[in-house]
Amino acid sequence: MNLGLLLRCLFACTLLIAQAVAEPELPVFRYAANIQVAHFPNHRLITVENTYRNSSERYQFALVPKASQATLPEFAEGTLVIRTPVERVVAMTTTFVGFIDALDQQERVVGVTEPQFIHDPKIHEGLAEGRIQAVQTGARLDIERMLRLKPELILTTTIGEGSFQVQPQLARAGLPVALSAEYMETSPLARAEWIKFVAAFFEADEEAEIIFDQIAKRYDTLLQRTEAVSQRPTVFCGAPYSGAWYVPGGKSYIAQFIKDAGGDYIWQSDTSAGGIPLDFERVFRKGGMADIWLDPSNYKNLEQLLQADGRFRKFKAYQEGKIYNNTAQMHPKGGNNIWERGIVHPDEVLADLISIFHPDRIPKHEWIYYERLD
Repeated sequence: MNLGLLLRCLFACTLLIAQAVAEPELPVFRYAANIQVAHFPNHRLITVENTYRNSSERYQFALVPKASQATLPEFAEGTLVIRTPVERVVAMTTTFVGFIDALDQQERVVGVTEPQFIHDPKIHEGLAEGRIQAVQTGARLDIERMLRLKPELILTTTIGEGSFQVQPQLARAGLPVALSAEYMETSPLARAEWIKFVAAFFEADEEAEIIFDQIAKRYDTLLQRTEAVSQRPTVFCGAPYSGAWYVPGGKSYIAQFIKDAGGDYIWQSDTSAGGIPLDFERVFRKGGMADIWLDPSNYKNLEQLLQADGRFRKFKAYQEGKIYNNTAQMHPKGGNNIWERGIVHPDEVLADLISIFHPDRIPKHEWIYYERLD
């Protein structure tokens, strides 16, 4: 073999080895089930599905770098092309506010909905200064204001029905709206991993990967503290609202939280991921003797709880003072940080729950999101 041919063979082998050990293109999803990403030389194609219960629709978003001058292929009908990194963003749920905060991208937010449900102080500061506009209050969506903001991206979700389905209205107005299916994931880590979806539009993939990897490692470390527990307290959740008591389904991320924290969720055999509407009597029959009551709406003390319904005193958890609510981080205007930072950091929520269920497992832990009703 002549020297030139040998050198070409060595180069080819080196290239193949380098390709084999090269890092995968980001983002890579390990837990989230409702999203896929395909990588191409000049763009990325994100596919989102299961955006609401029993949904059969799939949404595709082609992310194309603004710096790219390449000719793009012809995308499938309905594919939304987004030039990245985006500079002007509207966040239409508090969860997105949490992801944006974790990525330190609040300066790119130009619009939000329902400011009274937002906790992030930087967003409230932007609203007060006029840099951020409220584009929706209740069911009223201000399309004209949204158009004046000239957003490059609108992040939202859908429940697939009624006035809450804003995506068609936004799309008809020619606005760039991207749907998330984060709230349909069935585990806390899967929900948190959607930080990578948000980061992709900012071209902040590496930052999101680092953030999430650290969260997942902390979560797994905490999980090891409860795997061998033999005594698991029985747990139920929620409180009545407008005549119905919605308890989390047995396949919901809340049920997974309770299991991971070493609790025995009394509806764990249920096969649904969403809320189960029940009446007071059915909840009492099953949960009346449960050890722990979690997340009783927005009640901050036992007096408020009894003012709502005096029958609550019949529950064992009430009688033994074991009612805990995730209201420790409430903004003065009403926003609860568990729906922002708590979604991004399920490791912190898990630590709180372990401390409640099994205080001996992490004896020095101070609650971050939870407080005991007195």
